Amino acid sequence: MSRTIRIGTRDSELALWQATTVQNALEKTGHKTELVPVKSTGDLNLDQPLYEMGITGIFTKTLDVAMIKGEVDIAVHSMKDVPTALPKGIVEGAVMKRANTKDILIHKGLDFLDSESGTIATGSLRRKAQWLHRHPGHKVVDLRGNVNTRMQKLEASDWNGAIFAAAGLERIDIKPHNFIDLDWMIPAPAQGAMLIVAMEEDNHCRKALAGLHHRNSGIEVHVERQFLRKLEGGCTAPIGALARIHKDELHFKGALFSLDGKQKIEVERSVSIDQIEDFGISCAEHILENGGKELMTHIKSILNN
Repeated sequence: MSRTIRIGTRDSELALWQATTVQNALEKTGHKTELVPVKSTGDLNLDQPLYEMGITGIFTKTLDVAMIKGEVDIAVHSMKDVPTALPKGIVEGAVMKRANTKDILIHKGLDFLDSESGTIATGSLRRKAQWLHRHPGHKVVDLRGNVNTRMQKLEASDWNGAIFAAAGLERIDIKPHNFIDLDWMIPAPAQGAMLIVAMEEDNHCRKALAGLHHRNSGIEVHVERQFLRKLEGGCTAPIGALARIHKDELHFKGALFSLDGKQKIEVERSVSIDQIEDFGISCAEHILENGGKELMTHIKSILNN
């Protein structure tokens, strides 16, 4: 009897969509599968900002434990939620073809954009810092929950708008008409990408997942996560990064912001695809050498108090 691959996933609508997409892809290649939904700590606690909960791995830890205990065989994640250092024994199995990388603003009218006052909701330090960098007079309030919950909270509020990842809303077909693309906002590293992880020793699952890997998406997110890991040093910070491959060249844009958005340190570079080995690291070093080291120290001192 052929082995059934147990697919671990969060139980939100978006997470289940992602897991089902992986399930369908595996079954097309002849594998038997089963979905195993679980709740993460990040889903259960909606009252506390993510950075206060120790954001690194908050949405992935429960599934990591389930894999290590042998309760599931693989796990499907929004890659931007995955820590840059995976737990011992767990490896990347495949990066699926990347979706829309943009952040979007769901709004109740855009007149406030020309005003010095306005209220925007987001649970992301990165989005908050970039919004305040562009609109320093506005107020940014915390917004938590899965995408459906956040949409409902926005509708019931007196906020002018809220920021979402376009990919999540598009995947479950709830992207409304009242949105604008935030083309100026640098996305989270690996935004729009889905990662499937497996146990390092599980050759059966690793071989099954290898056929789902999208090469260019894998290269792009690898560079972005290199950049993040070098800057972060285990600390949450307002960091944006986007790598894009065009023909034989990779173009990269990344930035580190202060928590209040007043300070921005940016890098923008291109490199040949055959010279990207430590490219993300070198871009991060440029940030660190141009005030980023001091800014990261300041951010850590605020968040750790």
